[in-house]
Amino acid sequence: MDPSFEMTIGSEIDNIPAVSAQLEEAMGAWGFSAEEILDTQLAVEEVITNIIVHGYKKPGGGIHLSCKGSPDLVRIRVADSAPQFDPLSVPEPELEGDIDERRIGGLGIYLVRQVMDALSYRYEDGRNILTLEKRRSP
Repeated sequence: MDPSFEMTIGSEIDNIPAVSAQLEEAMGAWGFSAEEILDTQLAVEEVITNIIVHGYKKPGGGIHLSCKGSPDLVRIRVADSAPQFDPLSVPEPELEGDIDERRIGGLGIYLVRQVMDALSYRYEDGRNILTLEKRRSP
């Protein structure tokens, strides 16, 4: 049985655990390690949270997710109709120096970049589409 899935959730934080559970089930079936699964869950949770908090800013929007994979690679596509925003355009945060003098924000996208192997973004038909990829360690 192919554990690939598609789902649409409302723009409420309470919907994130269902996505994480689906990812765990699918990635586990493809043989990904617990660490790879946790990294991917963390990244997808961060992306969804950003869409809800900074994109939609209120309940009522939809977020469509699709997850396709194999024993070597998982690809998650997250699409929303919030205002256009390319998360890959966010500059790397300043991690050096006094924490009190650093710019607030930007660490979530940085984290996503660190734990995923590839990210791509496009805006198409009024929708933000972010694709995240995780390769299975040999």
